Amino acid sequence: MPAPRVEEDSLGTREVPSEAYYGIQTLRAKENFPVSGLTASRHLTRAYAIVKLAAVRTNSRLGTVDARRSAAIEQAAREMADGRFDSEMIVDIFQAGAGTSFHMNVNEVLANRALEVLGHPRGEYAELSPNDHVNRGQSTNDTFPTATQLATLFAFAELRRSVEVLIASLRRKGEEFARLPKAGRTHLKDAMPVTLGAEFHAYASALEHLLEPLPSVEKGLAEVPLGGSAVGSGVNTVPGFRAAVVEELARLSGFPILVARDPFEAMQSRWPMGAASAWLRGLALELIRIANDLRLLASGPATGLDEIRMPEIQPGSSIMPGKVNPSAAECLNMVAFHVLGADLATAMSVQAGQLEINVMMPLAAAETLFSADILTNYLPVFAKTAIDGITANRARLDHFLMDSTALATILTPRFGYLKVAELIHESDRTGVAVRTLLVDKKLLTSAEVEELLGPDALLKLARPVP
Repeated sequence: MPAPRVEEDSLGTREVPSEAYYGIQTLRAKENFPVSGLTASRHLTRAYAIVKLAAVRTNSRLGTVDARRSAAIEQAAREMADGRFDSEMIVDIFQAGAGTSFHMNVNEVLANRALEVLGHPRGEYAELSPNDHVNRGQSTNDTFPTATQLATLFAFAELRRSVEVLIASLRRKGEEFARLPKAGRTHLKDAMPVTLGAEFHAYASALEHLLEPLPSVEKGLAEVPLGGSAVGSGVNTVPGFRAAVVEELARLSGFPILVARDPFEAMQSRWPMGAASAWLRGLALELIRIANDLRLLASGPATGLDEIRMPEIQPGSSIMPGKVNPSAAECLNMVAFHVLGADLATAMSVQAGQLEINVMMPLAAAETLFSADILTNYLPVFAKTAIDGITANRARLDHFLMDSTALATILTPRFGYLKVAELIHESDRTGVAVRTLLVDKKLLTSAEVEELLGPDALLKLARPVP
């Protein structure tokens, strides 16, 4: 193996593996923060590469980085955006404040690849420097939040598609079960009938409503502090850099990226990440509710509701033969629980800003992007392995529906609340169905009972009043 190369920074010299594209500052970060073994999201690496590409193009046009170096850095940035150097991004997500460690990881990889393109050995920073050329006119303080917000836009675009896959599956089940009336339940007690289809359509509607405020969240993420340099003033940038680099970033990313309306606010406050995380929390809460409903509806078979049957995707017990659990819904719960915890970590990070900068940005970035990724990955799987294969247990639906004393509610306009309550209590006490009591007490004929409480009447009753 070739001998390691020697690199120098402001703290001294270190030996860096000869084959590494990262450099001395990345090496120090790896040694200083051996925390989790978790490294940056692919979205963040891609976003940072695009930020660097926008910056070098702008510097080239403004004459602050020469054309030869600019072309080499641009090639390196394009390769990084395509994922070539993901294995070189070795800094732990728990790192030095503000993201300086990861930022220098990006700068060093781009510098060493650009040196290679120019025919120079890695580490020859006098020829092309991570700080003086790749990072020209930039700071961690403006690039890290910009890259984080752009990465979140990338992640949310993927997540939206996954949510839409789940919505489509729920809608299909809503149509399939549209003519299956069932006992409704409020407080987990018998209530007026609904249809099984209405329940599934309602799950889909809840997720559709959650997508509606997403453009507003994305609008906040699209307003970036890039060009603000260290504190928002744009120190060490040339006139026109801020507007030009943000315009180039918008063109490269495909998102409507805008210059921050207040460059100092955009450095101080991480509210766009707080809003993004809060949206993920809202999505997670609805997913938990839906998963819990499905687990309850599928409970049993002998001792629970057993109104639906979920696909059997794996054995459910190491000791009880034949037992099958709602494993997909349980997994969804755990994914969503993690999102809730990540939101708390992000919220603590967002409120931790002090004066001109928030140094807890790396944690907010890692938690938000990880949450988006695990939801993106699992929601289509859940749609396929859980929702698409659900079947209705019609016998069980009919059993609960016809035995529900809540059906007597439709008699109140005719007999009054107290009289109907008396019938229900008598039914509970004697075990005689309300419909039988109505005939026995000559309150209604059998034909009238059928007209009010027969299958066709109950299906109509389960539909919304026009």
